Amino acid sequence: MKPSRFRSPTLLASAAFFAAAALAGDLDPVEQSCDAPDSLKAFVFSDPNAWRHGKGDDGKGFLELHQQSKYKTKVRSPFNIALLSGQKFGSFTLEAELLQTGKDYGHRDMCVFFGFQDPSHFYYTHIATKTDDHAHNIFIVNDQPRTKISTKTTDGFDWGRDAWQKVRLVRDAESGKIEVFVNDMDKPMMVAEDKTFAEGFVGFGSFDDTGRVRNIRITPKSKPSAAEADFFKGKE
Repeated sequence: MKPSRFRSPTLLASAAFFAAAALAGDLDPVEQSCDAPDSLKAFVFSDPNAWRHGKGDDGKGFLELHQQSKYKTKVRSPFNIALLSGQKFGSFTLEAELLQTGKDYGHRDMCVFFGFQDPSHFYYTHIATKTDDHAHNIFIVNDQPRTKISTKTTDGFDWGRDAWQKVRLVRDAESGKIEVFVNDMDKPMMVAEDKTFAEGFVGFGSFDDTGRVRNIRITPKSKPSAAEADFFKGKE
């Protein structure tokens, strides 16, 4: 498969990590590099000032949420959002590497957003240290405070320190199935089923913490629609 691109150079990533997404029937993968500073142009942010481009000691670039967004939500939901603009996805496999940089506490988290219709209608997975009805689950925001829809999760996840974690999210819009994997790609950490939102934007962030993202790859199972995420314009 020849990957398509958003607006910045194609990333080079572990073939072993991404191989499972390249299954028969899948469309060409879409890859988003975070190696160059202009990779920021591929995203739309709830607060652009909270995000920046960074580079590690290994020379690899990343998108970094380095402070809390000055953003007010209509309903109780994550504040720190970076959406990939340009395409809306229905059924797909999303893979990325995430690194959490916040303080240690029960809700220490990072999020993956999907099915994003607008700032009051979307899904997200919240990967956090400990689980409860407001943490470490899959959630829906449907014009009311976020609601847990997971049918399966774990007790929590240890983000560690200075450690990149491999995350995979599999979405089947037709059946409604959602699966979230972290590091162990054979056993989902979270499972849910919901058909409220089909096609939508995808992205990354945190409810109220900080972290980094790199090596983003999305393998669609249905053809994405061209669209621009024009949300949050008042913050730019």
